[in-house]
Amino acid sequence: MKRDWGAWLYRAGIRAVKTAAQTAVALLPAAASITEVDWKVVAGTAALAAVASLLTSLAGLPELEEGEMHD
Repeated sequence: MKRDWGAWLYRAGIRAVKTAAQTAVALLPAAASITEVDWKVVAGTAALAAVASLLTSLAGLPELEEGEMHD
């Protein structure tokens, strides 16, 4: 079974960016004001979420149609 790695990387990358953005947004309400946000923590947590998303995508991406996964 061959995988179209270009299509996979594109879609997994989009998913990882969305996951990172959602994680960052979820952390913002924890601060009382925008000046109190610990941006290093937000960025680090979002980056970790993106890596976790990429690793999870190795198991499969529903965004890829069956024909795109095989030659």
